Amino acid sequence: MIKKLIEASVKNRFLVLIATLILIVAGLQAMRATPLDAIPDLSDVQVIVFTDYAGQAPQVVEDQVTYPLTTAMLSVPNTKVVRGYSFFGYSMVYVIFEDNTNMYWARTRVLEYLNYARDRLPETVNPRLGPDATGVGWIYEYALVDKTGHLDLAQLRSLQDWYMRYPLQTVDGVAEVASIGGFVKQYQVEVNPDALTAFNIPLAKVKQAIARSNNDVGGRLIEMGETEYMVRGLGYIRSIADLEITPIGVDAHGTAIFLKQVAHIHLGPELRRGVADLNGEGEVAGGIVVMRYGENALTTIEHVRAKLQELAKGLPAGVEIVPVYDRGNLIERAVDNLVEKLIEESIVVALICLLFLMHARSALVAIISLPIGILMAFLI
Repeated sequence: MIKKLIEASVKNRFLVLIATLILIVAGLQAMRATPLDAIPDLSDVQVIVFTDYAGQAPQVVEDQVTYPLTTAMLSVPNTKVVRGYSFFGYSMVYVIFEDNTNMYWARTRVLEYLNYARDRLPETVNPRLGPDATGVGWIYEYALVDKTGHLDLAQLRSLQDWYMRYPLQTVDGVAEVASIGGFVKQYQVEVNPDALTAFNIPLAKVKQAIARSNNDVGGRLIEMGETEYMVRGLGYIRSIADLEITPIGVDAHGTAIFLKQVAHIHLGPELRRGVADLNGEGEVAGGIVVMRYGENALTTIEHVRAKLQELAKGLPAGVEIVPVYDRGNLIERAVDNLVEKLIEESIVVALICLLFLMHARSALVAIISLPIGILMAFLI
């Protein structure tokens, strides 16, 4: 059999060359399309259900959120393990599927069963699925540093949340951009209980008045001179002054009672349970880029780098984007090392063949066949 194959190859040299060229071209295309990553993804197919339940203790979260969700997820098809974790103010349920289960089929089934479980949860609770990523999807991390010192941590976090995050989420292959560090700016209303008692106003009424005042309402259309005018009520809160003049009731004489009469209103940071520090030099704000399941890590990182260069042009003077973790450097070093070792091994094999056979053409066989064999491996 081998003898006949060799004879056929010798008689049809042109066809062998054509087939070799086809293998080389196809192998090069397959090599370029192969996803590159320095860390093998051996994680299970999993879907995370995340639920916020602000202000509640872990035991309450366990009883009212985690347990109903966990029991509902047990009946999802192809489920291997369901794990539930309860923390202060939030819950996480991990649904782990059998190997070779399609990720997006799994997410669809979890979402389907999640709809059935909503009736068993508190009204204010709204569970949602985590990003379509894996445990090794963390591919890039950066920090926003103000060299001038003019911007505080709240302003840096606002830049991250409203300027950096959404453009980065449009990059191909990015599943999520998580913000870390800094302070999330919010309006804070510090109510004076003595003032509430003096005006006989319950705290729930203050909360309701704030919620109702931060709203736009629509009316009907008014036609004047064959032109239609849309009637709107603009009520979104845009400053502290808008909150101060929010009416919360009337006194015995019918005079309006405003929020500023019973509370101190100011801007402040949201409660946080962690910090982001850069090289021990102080706190910073930044973001973590998470890659979507099944994407090419190196290609995604290159697109993220390009997008960050574009965004850097629009940052305030003195604010810099400092890369903290870039897996692309590790991937590029690994690929360069592999190429270097393959070249070294090819040279060694060729020299050994030349040394023992004392025949240059026999050495060329190894030099040519080894790269072609490697390209064929990408096809397989």
